[in-house]
Amino acid sequence: MRVATTTVRAVNGLTARWAGASEGGTVFSAAAVWPLLAHLADGAGGPARAELTEALGLDAGQASAAAREVLTAMNAMRGLDTALGLWTQRTLELKEQWRQSLPADAHGVLTGDVATDRRALDAWAAKRTDGLIDRMPVGLTRDTHLVLASALTLRTRWLSPFDETELETAYEPWATTPRLGLQRSSAVLDRVAVADTPGGHVTELKVLGNNALDVHLLLGDEGMEPGQVLQAGVDILAGRHAVVPGPRLPYGHAGPGLRVEKVRNTRPEPPSLDVTTAAYDMTARHDLLLMHRLFGLTTARDTSRGHFPGISDFPLAVGSAQQHTTATFNALGFEAASVTAFGAVGGALPDLRYVTTRISATYDRPFGFLALHRHTRLVLTAGWVTDPLPSPHDDGHDEP
Repeated sequence: MRVATTTVRAVNGLTARWAGASEGGTVFSAAAVWPLLAHLADGAGGPARAELTEALGLDAGQASAAAREVLTAMNAMRGLDTALGLWTQRTLELKEQWRQSLPADAHGVLTGDVATDRRALDAWAAKRTDGLIDRMPVGLTRDTHLVLASALTLRTRWLSPFDETELETAYEPWATTPRLGLQRSSAVLDRVAVADTPGGHVTELKVLGNNALDVHLLLGDEGMEPGQVLQAGVDILAGRHAVVPGPRLPYGHAGPGLRVEKVRNTRPEPPSLDVTTAAYDMTARHDLLLMHRLFGLTTARDTSRGHFPGISDFPLAVGSAQQHTTATFNALGFEAASVTAFGAVGGALPDLRYVTTRISATYDRPFGFLALHRHTRLVLTAGWVTDPLPSPHDDGHDEP
């Protein structure tokens, strides 16, 4: 399950750049896009190859092998399912070397009947994501000669589950409607840390899954942009920022949403990390061609000529590139799914004699998250939470 450090950095680098280009609440998976871009780069020529190479952060000559490496590694991760699919019209002849770089069972056929092909592609998306995504995100027409797609589904259950509660917050957009909060307490203080980044301070909270798939919650100083916070999260993973872990935090306000204090007790108690956050269930759709420079698709989308001589002698251009992604964070665990497709077209006072340390981490305003594999630090899904789930205890009526 080994993934080269250069590959992890390349995939996470795309995550950071995508975050920087995002606005508002969103969820996305660069890990689902990167292998597709790598295979396209392997078959591209001219300016399209150069642009895809820059977007990948890796030489196009190494891209195909790196894509196979990362897909193989992800398939070996517990709780993570990935798949890659290729569909072509029967009349499209592929270069054998490029076709063999894809999984042996990946190749399907486009009939040319849009309705029939749509049903087949949608069925693949639903099957590969256990029904979390039921439609292939591709602009399918009679002129679509090739579809290259990936699917990614991850599930984990928390080692320490949360308790559900109503989120108490002064952040007005959330306070107007009761939100579903999650709380838990732990004696493991190093699950939280504060990083000093060029854009401001960021509090990182690690929520560990039972299968080495974790979610890192990221809260930045007020005024920091979503892209700055998520970029900081990726940089923390790479060790680019100085980080102060929980046991070494100073007393008082120690970071965004973070307070450390001495607490008196009637009996000896270990230090505690008390966490409050918001549950969320998110869905986002992305048209990658609207961010063509980010993904190296500026030249490749020009349909007046072909850009992929390593894929086929038939002139191909990228006519559609989309991703649908979902993410759910609740009391028991986390799940996310992503399908990405490229279409080529044409009481009383006690005796308080004991003192202990309590760290309170509160995520009660918009925050970011990275879902990642603990050992490789490969980011699988990322997002920015602006609209948490409503409290199920709120019936919309005031008490009499």
